[in-house]
Amino acid sequence: MTQSAPPVNASDETQGTQSRRILVTGISTYWGGRLAQALERRRDVDVIVGVDVEDPTRELERTEFVRVSNQHALIRRIVRAAEIDTVVDTRLVVDSMRTAPRLVHENNVIGTLNIIAACAEADSPVRKLVFKISAHYYGCERDDPAFFSEEMPRRHPPQTPIERDIVEAEAAMADFRDRSTDVTVTVMRFSNVLGPDLETSHSRLFSLPAVPVMLGFDPRYQFIDVDDVVAALEHAVANDLAGIYNAAGDGVLALSEVIGLLGKRPLPVLPPVGTGLAATYLRRLGMKLGPEVLRQLRYGRGLDNRKLKSTGFRFAHTTRETVIEFAQQLRMLSVRRGVEEPYRYEKEVEDFLRWSPSVRNRPGPGQKPSFGPADTI
Repeated sequence: MTQSAPPVNASDETQGTQSRRILVTGISTYWGGRLAQALERRRDVDVIVGVDVEDPTRELERTEFVRVSNQHALIRRIVRAAEIDTVVDTRLVVDSMRTAPRLVHENNVIGTLNIIAACAEADSPVRKLVFKISAHYYGCERDDPAFFSEEMPRRHPPQTPIERDIVEAEAAMADFRDRSTDVTVTVMRFSNVLGPDLETSHSRLFSLPAVPVMLGFDPRYQFIDVDDVVAALEHAVANDLAGIYNAAGDGVLALSEVIGLLGKRPLPVLPPVGTGLAATYLRRLGMKLGPEVLRQLRYGRGLDNRKLKSTGFRFAHTTRETVIEFAQQLRMLSVRRGVEEPYRYEKEVEDFLRWSPSVRNRPGPGQKPSFGPADTI
């Protein structure tokens, strides 16, 4: 189940500036590529430009790719030249195991400041900035509420590098929002995500025959399906949603329930004291768990998603349905592995398919090229 267009029953209060010329940062990331594909299907979007330092990892038809770093001067030139009215920032790294801490901080904090600088000039054409971030903003503590609402401040200082980065990046975005009253700034805090082709610390954890858990703890968990993440970002592009919004599937599950739905068994190998040493041992065995994941395995977290739903957005999956679908996908993984060759961006091939007169029925915007019966690529 997917949502590829904004709900027709969206509140009139959310309707506003039409996003027609869109810049997607982090186009090589899973989320940047998925969002660009969704936007390509919208007839009300005229231009999509994707920027990143690496090639796209998903097949794109009418998105223009520009290889560029997060330098604000270069992005500003693209914004001005293409008359971009909407920027969607999907670059943030929210899993500390993905790369070195220094690179994560540079991407999450310095990169965010550069994106803001590229949009901040008085004569900038940008009228909307959508910022994808994580519920790691709230942290995980023993005295947390059952559900965090957007208005709740952090009760404790950030405990992990990822939390510190997210808090700092959000503070920069809040400052920009206060200074730029003519720009709609949307911050979307997403809960843990599960999906068939998305690799995260939790998906790796749940893929094990037995799931490591912390002795004496059975934390609450909330998930959002990958399609709902894309739909929520698209909803923010299509509507003026000023402010902060939690995005998480309805309902919560105890970790023991999650493990049961996955058809796995718990493996209580993480002690409540000396957890870091135990995690180091697991890392030597190939199971990498970041400090933000270890805190969730102890305390868990829940998000209040009513504010986003009040704008007309409807989640297609509950937390339970997301876990059940992920369980089905795990069972099919061995069957699917190696069947389809993953997409690989090659500029020469893309240029040929888009512009060569040899390509029959060269596609218009949002259309795929069509070939004769004997044609192959």
